[in-house]
Amino acid sequence: MPTSAITAYSNSSHIVTAVNELKEQLCSPKLGFVLFFCSAEYDLDKLATALNYAFYDVNIAGCTTAGEITAQGYAQGAISAIGFYREHFSVEVGLVEAMEQFSLPQAQNVVDKLIRKSRERQVAPIVGNSFVLTLLDGLSVQEEHVLVSLNAALGNIPNFGGSAGDDIHLTNTHVFANGSFHTGAAVVLLFNTDCEFQVFTTHHLKSLSEKLVVTAADRDSRRVYELNAEPAAQEYARMIGIAVEELNPEVFALNPVAVKIGEEFYVRSIQKVNDDLSLTFYCAVENGIVLTRMERGDMLADLTQQLSRIEEKIGEPQLTIGCDCFLRRLEAQHIPGRYQETSALLKKHRVIGFNTYGEHLEGMHINQTFTGVVIGQVTDD
Repeated sequence: MPTSAITAYSNSSHIVTAVNELKEQLCSPKLGFVLFFCSAEYDLDKLATALNYAFYDVNIAGCTTAGEITAQGYAQGAISAIGFYREHFSVEVGLVEAMEQFSLPQAQNVVDKLIRKSRERQVAPIVGNSFVLTLLDGLSVQEEHVLVSLNAALGNIPNFGGSAGDDIHLTNTHVFANGSFHTGAAVVLLFNTDCEFQVFTTHHLKSLSEKLVVTAADRDSRRVYELNAEPAAQEYARMIGIAVEELNPEVFALNPVAVKIGEEFYVRSIQKVNDDLSLTFYCAVENGIVLTRMERGDMLADLTQQLSRIEEKIGEPQLTIGCDCFLRRLEAQHIPGRYQETSALLKKHRVIGFNTYGEHLEGMHINQTFTGVVIGQVTDD
């Protein structure tokens, strides 16, 4: 099967060794761009230096993770990468250094610049042959307005992405562009390709009848103080039938809540319990919204069905870039044997990517989904 991209990974904790392994696996005169996802456990300044030295002649972008997806499935404390061949991919990189100041005019300027640069090296007409990948600081609390602005500026160009993680430390998440790691920033990648592709999202959750009304919240910090006019953590714990002291990331993963927009439910994942019994969320929350308790279905069956359906449509994939919420990974670890089965499924479908602190799709910031793009073969046109 002809290839227009190549994958690489290293689970070495030694930076020079890890980057040299990537370089060896990606080595090709065809290489035009490298996308990577790395553990936040690396010394990021030293990693940046090593990556810039190893790939001095190609552009690089990436982010830190809450877990990596490699050619061998799930990994932790590793670095996973994709090398794109310039004959079939033109990739342009935009960096937004101050997410909190981002506006629609700035978004239009970023998009116009990316499209203008892409036209200089395009491998296929921009319209219908391009998609955008967004990588955002996962602790910035700025994802929603950045994504809405970008989506408006992008028009009909499909876009998806993920929020950077930091191995669930919840302290610092980073994106990489222009030779260095950044916080409070966003990376916007415009891919132009002559390969078939399809952007998608999926989740395995179904709604139940139980509701929680947000009666006191701080929208800017995504902090909910009251649910149903009771202390938020206390009311959430009551609904799922456990003590407040038992609340932790695994409990949140196994007992999600969602907001209904139109006919669809979008998960609003809980990040942590605060000392005052408020709850901090990974996604936007505000006074008056109604959160619905969700029931978990078969995550593995849902993902298998979704990937198989797309592959039937566009043919055998070269790879899938996957942004997989870290709460899904925690859920898989909770079920005996499921983690290994999920890892094997990702390997089978050639998924490369990372576990996120939130996923992006067409201007929305969402949680507890698998969102990505399946890249097929070169088109016949």
